[in-house]
Amino acid sequence: MGAEAARAPVGSRYADQRPYAVASRLADLHGPTGGVVRLERRLNWSGQASYDLANPRRLASMYETVLREAAHPEELAAWLDGPTLVRLWPGLVVPPEVRRLWEARFPELAAARRPAA
Repeated sequence: MGAEAARAPVGSRYADQRPYAVASRLADLHGPTGGVVRLERRLNWSGQASYDLANPRRLASMYETVLREAAHPEELAAWLDGPTLVRLWPGLVVPPEVRRLWEARFPELAAARRPAA
């Protein structure tokens, strides 16, 4: 295969081509739910890598970072908690492709974003 065949289509964005990890089941996510955690450098390569999970904004920031940067489901399982992800999901700021992939796999995440009737 030549270099030309491996290139992304003209006009495509990196965000549209980047692979994101998605868990197989929310029940597989059993990461920490309290205390102060420090993400490994591969996941948090810039900024503050320590997160006080009692602070709602830092908790959300950690989830956003892991969802963007995790390359393998094992990383997701190590750092995210399923029920916490569902609770935080409506307010998380993640790339549209991350939101699309996760909501396609887990309809309960899409439902969490809809206002109650």
